[in-house]
Amino acid sequence: MNMTSIGDLAQSLMLRHRSVELKQTISNLSQELGTGQVGDVSSRLGGDFSYLSDIERNLARLDGYSVAASEAAFFTNASQLGLERLQDLSASLSNALLANTPSGLHPVSRNIGTQAMSDLESAISALNGSAGGRSLFAGTATDRQPLASADVMMSELKTLVAGLGSAAAVEAAVKDWFADPAGFKAVMYAGSDDTLAPIQIGSGQEVALSLKADDPAFRAMMSNMAIAALAGDPAVGLDKATQTELFRSAGAGLLGSQDQLTGIRADLGFAEARIEEAGIRNATARTGLEYARNTLLQADPFETATKLEEAQFQLETLYTVTVRSSQLSLLNFMR
Repeated sequence: MNMTSIGDLAQSLMLRHRSVELKQTISNLSQELGTGQVGDVSSRLGGDFSYLSDIERNLARLDGYSVAASEAAFFTNASQLGLERLQDLSASLSNALLANTPSGLHPVSRNIGTQAMSDLESAISALNGSAGGRSLFAGTATDRQPLASADVMMSELKTLVAGLGSAAAVEAAVKDWFADPAGFKAVMYAGSDDTLAPIQIGSGQEVALSLKADDPAFRAMMSNMAIAALAGDPAVGLDKATQTELFRSAGAGLLGSQDQLTGIRADLGFAEARIEEAGIRNATARTGLEYARNTLLQADPFETATKLEEAQFQLETLYTVTVRSSQLSLLNFMR
């Protein structure tokens, strides 16, 4: 009978190698049991990673859509708050202007003019609003405020209407200045003429954020606020009848701008709804893809636990054999 034996050094190396191998197996199985996913992905997939790669690629794309949708939602929500502020200001000032009577006292007219100036400043501040360090109504020039101050506007308009005695002449001069590219656009607007590019919030889904501070609806609102501020400014020197006529005209104009602002807010609300719906669809798609990925890589907890227990038992047995082998000697054998 042939017998093969190995030397003590070789046996020690063999036991050490087997110990390391079992420890690595226990570590891998413990990780699988903790994460619920197989450690050896290549063996599970048979070396074919195409399906898994496609899932990972789609998940990465959904991550990008999620970030874009979150930014778009943040941007549109901030814009909606700015538009709400504009509508509240124009509604309040319109009511005050239309409630003014020809028999009203001069201090009342001055107070209305002061309110108009204050509301104009607040309206410009709302249009100069930003979100996340980006201007909301400056087009692609998101790094700067789109409008100059109300003082700059009123300084230009006071010079423009100086010497005009009738309400019709004052109103026409102001409205022409707002419509003239060399007027409002050149003096007040510092934003870009280009609107922001549409934001892709999902597969084949885009949302456009095209509002700018030089929008005709915003200019119409500011022009009526400016007319009311000019009418109530003692420095302009308009008589009582002219003041009253300008107040009423500006109030009617602001009342009419309510419909325009409501339409703009409705369009923005529709964009907000699309962003929310896209977010829900993206979340649903992500859930499906993650389920498919987990199905591919999921480790059977019962099988893993059984293998882990077996590996631990083998390691304990190996330790026992190692201890007993270390105690073997010729002297002990001869006793």
